[in-house]
Amino acid sequence: MTDEELKGLFEGLRKENATAHEDTRRHFDVAANDLRKEIQLVAESVVHTREELTRRTGEQSERIERGLADTQSMIRFSHAELDRRMRTLEETVADLQARVERLETSTH
Repeated sequence: MTDEELKGLFEGLRKENATAHEDTRRHFDVAANDLRKEIQLVAESVVHTREELTRRTGEQSERIERGLADTQSMIRFSHAELDRRMRTLEETVADLQARVERLETSTH
């Protein structure tokens, strides 16, 4: 092969390589663009999921706080009612003890 034929061959290979490079670059750009779109969709989904989770967590916290407040209120009411009943029983027992003592002292 002559120098001119080699130069022509190399020039043809360079052009072929440049064309292949352009095709590869175009395909890469298309794939990268598609990938960017997919990543954007995933990012939007993550943001939406985070917002939904935050909202639901807030709702659950409110429910728990309301339930806790209701339970504490019921316990306070029950405690007050038990305390009232105990005082009534203690007064009744004290009154009965006083009556028993009066009866015992009057019969002796």
